[in-house]
Amino acid sequence: MQEVRDRYVSFDNIDCYKNAVEVLDAMDELFLLEPESKNEFWISFQSKIPENYSKEYIKDGCKDILYLVCSNVFYISDLFEEFDFEKGISLLDKAELECC
Repeated sequence: MQEVRDRYVSFDNIDCYKNAVEVLDAMDELFLLEPESKNEFWISFQSKIPENYSKEYIKDGCKDILYLVCSNVFYISDLFEEFDFEKGISLLDKAELECC
């Protein structure tokens, strides 16, 4: 009998929801460090994030935050690069490479 292989085996041990949470946390950190980085766009962006996203993603994956990060990679990247926020750039690169 031939072994059936999971075609998505390359995604083992990748936690896309954790990656998305880390990007959102980095954005919050940047907004605290550089208050002028937060404009109307980011206020609207943040209004789409569940309040307890960091804890909720563990329970049910909180797919909305992954979609939110992946669909705004260009804008988030621009934000991190404009303020030379290396931590955010590296977390976003990881999330984009592994999950988006």
